[in-house]
Amino acid sequence: MRNEPAAPVAVTLPASAGSSARARQVVGDAAAAWGLSDDAADDAALVVTELVSNAVDHATGPVGLTVSRTESGLRIEVADQSSALPQPRPVRVDSARGRGLIIVAALSRSWGTEPTADGKVVWAELDS
Repeated sequence: MRNEPAAPVAVTLPASAGSSARARQVVGDAAAAWGLSDDAADDAALVVTELVSNAVDHATGPVGLTVSRTESGLRIEVADQSSALPQPRPVRVDSARGRGLIIVAALSRSWGTEPTADGKVVWAELDS
């Protein structure tokens, strides 16, 4: 049986450290409401944490989060007010940072960026 489409969930988060925790809650609630597997919800929580953290670290202003149900899973979109595109960095073994986009790429079916009038959207699609 195929899940019926569900309305996207959209929230605006402040560009602050606590926004990643709020984003995980939003994604977890949506995944549960849509009946996605625990594994899919866990992967989505990691992906949204990395995307929101990047937006908080590298952009200014509020961060927009939209979570949408897709035919095969879900799509996470994080909008910020910076036109600078995310760039995977070489991982330094002595640093705890710099692995976010590697995690996003590993857990997502696909991911990318789209420019907007006032910045960009970074998105990732995950299978359920």
